[in-house]
Amino acid sequence: MNLIDTGIEKGLIRFDEDRNFITYIYQNKKRNYNNPEEKVQAETFLTLVLIYGYLENRIKQFIPVQMGSEIKEADIAVYSDDECEETYILVECKKEDLTDQQFNIAVDQAYSYAVAEGAKYVWTTSRIKNQYYEVPNKKPKSRIEIPDIPQFGINKLAPYKYVKGGISQTDTDDINIVAEPDPNVVSESELTKIFIQSHQALWGGGQRNPSVAFDELDKLIFCKIWDEKHPRKTGEPYDFQIFRDEDPEDLLKRIKKIYAVGEKEAPEVFKDGITLSAQEALTIVKYFQRINLNKTDLDSKGKAFETFMGSYFRGDFGQYFTPRPIVKFIVDSLPITHKSRVLDTSCGSGGFLLYALDKVREQANEFYDPIKDEKDHYKYWHDFAEKNLFGIEINDQIARTAKMNMIIHDDGHTNVIASDGLLSDTEMQAKSGNKEFKYNSFDFIVTNPPFGSSIKQTEKAYMHQYNLAIKEVDWLSTTPSGKAALRDSQSTEVLFLEQCHKFLVEHGYLAVVIPDGILTNSSLQYVRDNIEEMYRIVAVVSMPQTAFSATGAGVKSSVLFLRKHKSKQSEKISNQKAKLKEQVKTDNNYLATVEKWEKEKADAIKKLEADAKAKNPKANIKGITEMIQADKSAVQTEFTDKVNLLKEELTEKYFLAKQTALDDYPIFMAIAEDIGYDATGRNTNNNELIEIGKELQKFIAHINKTEK
Repeated sequence: MNLIDTGIEKGLIRFDEDRNFITYIYQNKKRNYNNPEEKVQAETFLTLVLIYGYLENRIKQFIPVQMGSEIKEADIAVYSDDECEETYILVECKKEDLTDQQFNIAVDQAYSYAVAEGAKYVWTTSRIKNQYYEVPNKKPKSRIEIPDIPQFGINKLAPYKYVKGGISQTDTDDINIVAEPDPNVVSESELTKIFIQSHQALWGGGQRNPSVAFDELDKLIFCKIWDEKHPRKTGEPYDFQIFRDEDPEDLLKRIKKIYAVGEKEAPEVFKDGITLSAQEALTIVKYFQRINLNKTDLDSKGKAFETFMGSYFRGDFGQYFTPRPIVKFIVDSLPITHKSRVLDTSCGSGGFLLYALDKVREQANEFYDPIKDEKDHYKYWHDFAEKNLFGIEINDQIARTAKMNMIIHDDGHTNVIASDGLLSDTEMQAKSGNKEFKYNSFDFIVTNPPFGSSIKQTEKAYMHQYNLAIKEVDWLSTTPSGKAALRDSQSTEVLFLEQCHKFLVEHGYLAVVIPDGILTNSSLQYVRDNIEEMYRIVAVVSMPQTAFSATGAGVKSSVLFLRKHKSKQSEKISNQKAKLKEQVKTDNNYLATVEKWEKEKADAIKKLEADAKAKNPKANIKGITEMIQADKSAVQTEFTDKVNLLKEELTEKYFLAKQTALDDYPIFMAIAEDIGYDATGRNTNNNELIEIGKELQKFIAHINKTEK
């Protein structure tokens, strides 16, 4: 129910033309609707009338309350008589953007007003969070927290508020079961606020490490989702809510029982138990008990969680997640189906996995009606999620968050493991217990590997397993015994290009975000040489400089689409290149020329030495060496320059010959200047990636059809 629209329709409220002011018609009070607190006030008033059933003539707003020598103003009072003399419920409304500490102050304020007015019940609301109390008749008037206030005409309170199936009527004992029987669906903005405020409540402004607070919040969100999914009969209460006359310890026990399910379902991710105190768990339950995460729109809850995660991880981890338009472009461009095995080797919070899942879920609509064929529809995409969707994330906490992100998106079975993505497949399998992370087994890899960090040989034992961590012998080296040597270090993005190749099946696709340096820096030519041997280059789509600015990263990047060669093709290309290099050296008499120059250099130095000795017959070897040092350096420099120039000429001839000799194929090239948002993340309403993606889909389809 849209309370505002219904309120207008039923003549309870009205707005001016620009919706700047709201008028409560019965009381004839006009208020500024741009005030955030007023929005909460309006919805609360309408909730009392439309949901709880209270009579409009028994509700007053903005009433004076005598507090000692001062007069305060209470937001809403509900009376038990038509004369409005006996205060029944006192309501305090606060704006949505409220910290837990500020909310507790509001609770104190509301309760003191209630005691002063002789009210029986108290309701404090920020819309994001609600707390209810019963005020005892006798002193001391200690607080009794309750699950809800009673509906109109109901004298007894139920022990809980939220039940399965939406029972809204009373039982035979005339007990108020529930005003809002099932947890509600909420908007993206509202859910984002719930995530942020609940995290702040656990963090406590420094009382707990924000990282630990995030971790614990993750666990309770999981419990909330699993509680909603747990089989229960219509009318049975949910466990993730407060019960009347219950100790917080009892609530914590129920939550830990739910969490035990996760520890069995995904032991590699849900490793640690809940460490929150009973009171902290109670705080989080109050934020989440009224919402239904499973029924809330998939896109809304996904965006809310990612917005919250993005701001948190940037601040605490320096993580920069791939913007949604880029993720969508990559996944949409690839022919992923429910039979495809899909992997992200650096999955972060799981953005690429989610879009792959959504792509297959949409494909299910082509074959099955989501309502009429619900079981078949569910099986189509859920089998893909459970058996074909995989993620690797090096950080334990972020891996758990990726798992949580998938659970929020109605999955919960995705194979996300916490592991260094550059370990061998056998090491990953041993560490995670998941045997599905096998080389040569994935049809698609979609990923944005970490940029800018280097792996050192002295730090990681696996470095020798990568060809790109080895310095190849210079093909123009004049030393016949030249050997390949290990590099001191290698950047992570380069190593991931090779690791992805290992994971892919032949003709499998890799779509990867890379820094432009890999495509342009002369020092990385060897990387490009390796790429052309490992992959058929499908497409290069250049992103604008601002693509990652809004997420805090400013590296100019492109999206590279690659198709893994068959092993015979890679071997053929490698052999062709080796033969070409030898041919270029032979045709240009390279070794003989360099040998001749070496002799000329040696002869020139000998002449310098002889001339110096002739001029200074008494000088020793050291003296002669010092006398000819400058001239000798000039001879050496001249020789080096000649050799380097010759190497440049032969390298150019090699590249020209390679272009002719190697199999030629078209490459899709595009430059995206506007991808839907600017440097600040603001929407530009013009995403060029949409059209580029459509053309790229056709191009890839053509490759799959013609290049067998």
